[in-house]
Formats: sequence, structure tokens, C-alpha cells
Amino acid sequence: MKLTLDSINNINLFENLTGARVKDCITEERKLIFLVEEGNIKQALGKENSNIFRLEKLLKKQIEIIGYSDDVLKFVRNLIYPNRADEIKIDNNNVIIVINDPVMKGRAFGRGRENLKKINDLVKKYFKMEVKIV
Repeated sequence: MKLTLDSINNINLFENLTGARVKDCITEERKLIFLVEEGNIKQALGKENSNIFRLEKLLKKQIEIIGYSDDVLKFVRNLIYPNRADEIKIDNNNVIIVINDPVMKGRAFGRGRENLKKINDLVKKYFKMEVKIV
């Protein structure tokens, strides 16, 4: 995992402002995604999401916080939140997400499958597994 100078600066700003430990920072076009250690999500959000609003004003980008977990199933559940999966299981080095509701399934895929690509990239990066939604 290589961090750029921008990512390191964003992580330092986030940690100093919130006090939460950051595992990684992913930079997208108009969005920053912070992977926060498992027990630090409430601390990262702040009272009534005040930390998120302050960071968005400072960085002029949308901020997304995802809880990191060493358990791949819990990590995938955090990645697809607020969508709910009926079942998440591991099968032959693949993480299978079962969603029966077509609306939730569409949200999990995202427009142009961009959400699925993001989930897949993060799971591959930390767990060397593939994600499939059925």
C-alpha cells in the first residue's frame, strides 16, 4: 500500500481533527474515503456528524467514512452500508453477497457498477478476495 503526500496530509488532518485512527485514505474525483479502525467510527463522526461537516468545508470534498475490520465478512457489511445484505458468505476465495430485494441490489451495484468496483478493489487490497453480488 503506497500513500501519496496528499493522502498522508489528509490522514494527518483527519486524525488531528477527530482523534480517530485511520487505516487508509482513498482519493476519488470529488470524494475522500477514510477507512477508520474498528472502534473509532463514532469518534470520527463527532457529535451530530460535526467532524464530517468541518472536514468537508476544509477539504472542499465529500467525505465518506468506512469502518475497517480484520473480519472480511464484517468489512464487506461495512462497505455496503446503508444497504443490507440477506447473507454474506465466503466460497472458494470469493465473498458472495446475497441480496434478494432488487432495489437494494441496484444500490449495491451502483450506476455503471461503480460501487461493486470500489468494494471489489478494497477487498482485493486487504484480503486478496473477489466480491460477487447475487
